[in-house]
Amino acid sequence: MKFGKEFTAQTVPEWQEAYMDYNQLKSLLKEIQRFKQRTKPPATPAGLKRKLTLYRAFSGLTQRYNHPTSPSSASDDIESQAILVNSVNHGGSQSYQTTFLMSSDEGGEYELVYFRRLDDEFNKVNKFYKAKVEEVMKEAAMLNKQMDALIAFRIKVENPQGWFDRSVEMTRLASDVAASAAALAASTPKGARASRRVPMSMDVIEEGPSSHGPSSDESSDDKDDKENEIVNQMVHEQRLKNMKRTRPAPLEILSHVKMNNTQETPRSTIKGLLKHPLQTELNFTRENLRKVEDQLKRAFVEFYQKLRLLKNYSFLNILAFSKIMKKYDKITTRNASKSYVKMVDNSSLGSSDEITKLMERVEATFIKHFSNSNRTKGMKILRPKAMRERHRTTFSTGFFAGCTVALILALILIIRARNIMDKPEATKYMENMFPLYSLFGLIVLHMIMYAANIFFWRRYRVNYSFIFGFKQGTELGYREILLLSFGLAVLALASVLLNLDMEMDPNTKDYGTYTELLPLNLVFLVLIILFCPFNIMYRSSRFFFLTCLFHCILAPLYKVYIGQEKVTLPDFFLADQLTSQVQALRSFEFYICYYGWGDFKHRHHTCGRSNVYKTFFFIVAVIPYWSRLHQCLRRLYEERDPMQGYNGIKYFLTIVAVILRTAYSLNNGMGWKTLAWIFSAIAAIVSTYWDLVIDWGLLQRRSKNRWLRDKLLVPHKSLYFGAMVLNVLLRFAWMQTVLGLEVFFLHKNSLTAIVASLEIIRRGIWNFFRLENEHLNNVGKYRAFKSVPLPFNYDEDDDKDE
Repeated sequence: MKFGKEFTAQTVPEWQEAYMDYNQLKSLLKEIQRFKQRTKPPATPAGLKRKLTLYRAFSGLTQRYNHPTSPSSASDDIESQAILVNSVNHGGSQSYQTTFLMSSDEGGEYELVYFRRLDDEFNKVNKFYKAKVEEVMKEAAMLNKQMDALIAFRIKVENPQGWFDRSVEMTRLASDVAASAAALAASTPKGARASRRVPMSMDVIEEGPSSHGPSSDESSDDKDDKENEIVNQMVHEQRLKNMKRTRPAPLEILSHVKMNNTQETPRSTIKGLLKHPLQTELNFTRENLRKVEDQLKRAFVEFYQKLRLLKNYSFLNILAFSKIMKKYDKITTRNASKSYVKMVDNSSLGSSDEITKLMERVEATFIKHFSNSNRTKGMKILRPKAMRERHRTTFSTGFFAGCTVALILALILIIRARNIMDKPEATKYMENMFPLYSLFGLIVLHMIMYAANIFFWRRYRVNYSFIFGFKQGTELGYREILLLSFGLAVLALASVLLNLDMEMDPNTKDYGTYTELLPLNLVFLVLIILFCPFNIMYRSSRFFFLTCLFHCILAPLYKVYIGQEKVTLPDFFLADQLTSQVQALRSFEFYICYYGWGDFKHRHHTCGRSNVYKTFFFIVAVIPYWSRLHQCLRRLYEERDPMQGYNGIKYFLTIVAVILRTAYSLNNGMGWKTLAWIFSAIAAIVSTYWDLVIDWGLLQRRSKNRWLRDKLLVPHKSLYFGAMVLNVLLRFAWMQTVLGLEVFFLHKNSLTAIVASLEIIRRGIWNFFRLENEHLNNVGKYRAFKSVPLPFNYDEDDDKDE
């Protein structure tokens, strides 16, 4: 793989604008190369060239660099340098500027443009890195205070009498002692050299402070080293005295700390609405200690991931600048890379080792306080491995996919061979059994569309796992989703084939009890797997789904967004998926009515004549839209964003349209039909506009890409226009329910299932572009990390005093 592709593959998607534009600089080098090829003198004949080379070798011209360097030759080397790199201060901010000394050469204007662009890219990268380093140092200071409170809290719970070990104070991430020692060491020549020798690979970091043995070129500095050690020891002792004199004892910290209400529950939401004071006083119980430890554990893991990505950011950009300068030297036959790379190494990007030291302190603190000093266990949590794509998963997916195709073909052949649809029992089957099995068909189709979404999100580098807030290393890939969907499809199709025999017992006029219960047993099997508490069948993903589903059901008692920066959206995304599964929810309602009050042995039910069933027929269809409406109202209340109010109006119109269409389907009257037409048309137009403009960010007149948006991840613009047209067409699939369109060779339930399938397909298309737009918004704001709420809150007055 070429470096350009590898560089792009390893970048943080949300930071892609902050990385060095390697492709742009490479294109500038190609322009220089093309110019040199156009102006290259004609080649010398081979024979003459060999003689001339032999003559130059004997004349000593090719050996001049092997002689000892004299003062005159050194001055000649300085005069022959191609570039000079200087540090410039603009308004208090440091930047670097390269002076190209060979601009008078033929084609020098091309190289001048290249170095201007190179300086812009380096200053951009260096500025971004320095800002991120300052940000993580502030977060480290915040985590220091949280750890002080945790240690005091733990002492209070485990040792109520107040005894504690003073050594716990030495576990701070960025203590004054370590900071001063690092600054003093970096100010010496040895410290500067050691800082440049910090290993850039993320896989060679050891626990504890990094130690570099003295090299051969440092042997002459022994005296200075001893003096530095004495100074460091004196500073260390003085800082310890000051810390003992000024820092409060761990237990005294608790008097300045309150508990944050970080866990959002329906009870806390109701208390907040009723202006009931929330419990913020410290309650020293083991349960509260466990909660605090879990919250700080998540905060440390997220903080460590940020440090790893920031370290990788520095390493990749330094490597990219080195690579591009080597290409420049190769094309221009100059020797400019050495001086430029030296400047990169001496800059904040290349010489700063705060991130490396901070990673070591985080590792040491986490291992000691959150993994019982077990390094292996602690590092597994801090550096979770990505889910491996196993060959058996791929094989099983292909096997079940083949079985699904085979069962579908077998089902079609059996129906045609037995001429089942022409029998009198066919109508009874379509009215009773088909709605039961269509539930699984709709679920499988939605899962296949979601697997396709994951495939294309990965292909176009949409960071869906971060947007959804999946735990690293547990998110499912498209292969796992396809495995589950095809496995469910095989079970459902096998049940259909077993249940397809429409012959009843001639004596009792009953159908087989076991085969008639197959759909219900399959539903129970799916629910058992979904709620299974054991660590099998992707437990983490199942529980994540159930948590989001619970939040949707209890909306608006839960926050829609998780975290302070609002970069995750699993709750309302799932609620949107449920709005496309209204027919599946109605099928689930039919299960309860058919097996609860129907005569399944004779395939007979009276659900359509039950007032209770009709009432729930309205309620079930409205539940997903009602949940989304409440989520919008919750965000409107919290954020005071009028767009959430407009979004709520959209869902309210959809609720009215669904109720009117349902009423028309149960009572065919001209009044219901007219009202259903009007409100359905208004809801469809508003929803289509919202999909294209708000959710997808398209239809921008002044965009670089006409009628699309400025940034597009898919290179083919025609796909965006095709998706917009499909979204409009599939949005109006409801017309079938109002117009009462019938196809002579399709049963009414079959037509309903097809329309529901079209809505699921539309939702799958919507999913990709909705997450693409969300990802680009995160990229524009460089949001690549979740904001983890912290358990403790220090008094502001105390912070000011400190």
